[in-house]
Amino acid sequence: MKRYSSTLFSLFFTVSLLLSAPSFAQKSSPLTKKLSKAEADIEALLKYTHCPGVAVAVVHKNELVYAKGFGYRDYENKKPVTPNTLFAIGSSSKAFTGALLGQLEEKELVDLDAPARTYLPELKFFNDDLDRMVTVRDMLSHRTGLSRHDLSWYYFPTDSRDSLLARVQYHEPTLALREGFQYNNFMYAAAGRISGKLMETSWEENIRQQLFAPLEMKRSNVSITELEKADEAALGYSVDSDNNLEKEEYYPITGMAPAGSINSNVTDMANWLKVWINNGQYNGQQVIPEQYVNEAIVSQMVSSSRLPGKEHPDLHLNNYGFGWFLSSYRGHYRVEHGGNIDGFSANVAFYPSDSIGIVVLSNQDGSRVPSLTRNLLADIALGIKSGDWLKSVKEQYEKENDKETDAVSAEAVSNMVEGTSPAHPLSDYTGKFAHPGYGVIRVTAENGELHGQLPDKKFWLKHKHYDVFETLEQKASGIDSSAAGRFNLNFRTDIHGNIEELTIALEGGLDPMVFSRQTEEIDISAEDLEQYAGDFDLGGAMVNVSVKEGILRLLVPGQPEYTLIFSGKHQFAVKDLDGYSLEFVEEESTITALIMKQPNGTVKVPKKK
Repeated sequence: MKRYSSTLFSLFFTVSLLLSAPSFAQKSSPLTKKLSKAEADIEALLKYTHCPGVAVAVVHKNELVYAKGFGYRDYENKKPVTPNTLFAIGSSSKAFTGALLGQLEEKELVDLDAPARTYLPELKFFNDDLDRMVTVRDMLSHRTGLSRHDLSWYYFPTDSRDSLLARVQYHEPTLALREGFQYNNFMYAAAGRISGKLMETSWEENIRQQLFAPLEMKRSNVSITELEKADEAALGYSVDSDNNLEKEEYYPITGMAPAGSINSNVTDMANWLKVWINNGQYNGQQVIPEQYVNEAIVSQMVSSSRLPGKEHPDLHLNNYGFGWFLSSYRGHYRVEHGGNIDGFSANVAFYPSDSIGIVVLSNQDGSRVPSLTRNLLADIALGIKSGDWLKSVKEQYEKENDKETDAVSAEAVSNMVEGTSPAHPLSDYTGKFAHPGYGVIRVTAENGELHGQLPDKKFWLKHKHYDVFETLEQKASGIDSSAAGRFNLNFRTDIHGNIEELTIALEGGLDPMVFSRQTEEIDISAEDLEQYAGDFDLGGAMVNVSVKEGILRLLVPGQPEYTLIFSGKHQFAVKDLDGYSLEFVEEESTITALIMKQPNGTVKVPKKK
């Protein structure tokens, strides 16, 4: 990935204050003129946050009163953002998925208070109580007791929605059902699966036919494949610790699509806001049932019980509806939802009592720009005194660029134990390790170092101490030493000293996840297996090893016949018996004994001559 210096980036924005991307045709009104006064602040905000580009739109009742692009959708090639530029909207997609269920509710095809498994019996939770009691309403309002488990889908992606949802039964809850708010993307993936199943089609097709088409969202789409083919799609960017821009690859949210895969522009999203402001109607057509609109934008669950802060005492109330966060913004009821995915951030908001809607889309990863821009525009649209939303980012920017300020860095305190080394040769740590609620980590040894391979990511496993290694993501631009993606990975052994699992803390509030070593069968010919065949004397009882149909079999007196899986030179695992394995002893090119390894000990059995 190409890096861009913060100095050049700042110079670009100094020049660009005199230039702006072309505006989109919109209804001119006194409010339009007022909103245009925020443009200088938006330009400054991009500069202060090192954000490549942003698009905004403001709706009043049934009218699009303001739409404009700022900065670049493709920074490298200086292609400007316009109101037609497509961005990934991330979790702002959730309200779309909820609306599909609202349509089904009106048709009496779904009852939001019925158990989710009524419509999706293959969905299983961590225990029987959750299986019986979790309702569709619980899923839509994030009150199932399950924490996010986001790394399950983000680090271990799959295109199969059913395969992804099968992991839920292995996700341990951290709260009791309805005890508290815990955001969970899996629940919206399940909600999307329900809508597709009841309509006998896919979630994607439902979104296109039931929402995009009637709302005239003609350029919006639901996949990265479509985004890559579209005209005027924004590229995503992140900013490193030195304020350099890095281009991010698009992240395909295929299996988790109902929770966040929509790509759109501000003109299409303006139509989405209109339907919510107008009780579910668009151009005289009832697209979303009014009853569902009223359910979705009122409190279903308290999301935060914090008191207002001293700096902004007029910002309070933090609740959740269906796909929408609810709050009080300076005396005005606000309904909003953000969205973040690699290289993109978004915010979609409306103020139902004021008939005002605002959408802000940006191509910066984890950006503050959407929420701050929303507030800048909201203050004008609502006719209230500016909240001085640039203050904190401006102060941070000036601190970063103050050449006379001495750089002060705190010395990091390390908990690393010095002078230790791995207890095994690196080759012993290699293999495939799996967790049923997450996926597979393949550990390899390359050039004297360990590496962890996930489906779409690779990590350098840097030795920390003992059998603990630290994960550092390997990107095209090099090793990522930022805090993101850094975990301690601990290898553990069985009673024989063999590496049998690795643990890694991937979800807060829970014990580290245990990834168990998987036996990997290695091809071996029936002819080579013959060297192991024979009888082995177990204290007078004969243990028989034989080759049948090209497979090595083990027969212990009084027990069923076992299948042996070749896993390395003279090494075999016992199929379907965890913790049991065999090793044949070779002396002078002849197999002379069998070592039987089991949880209660190891036995060496000589071969009968």
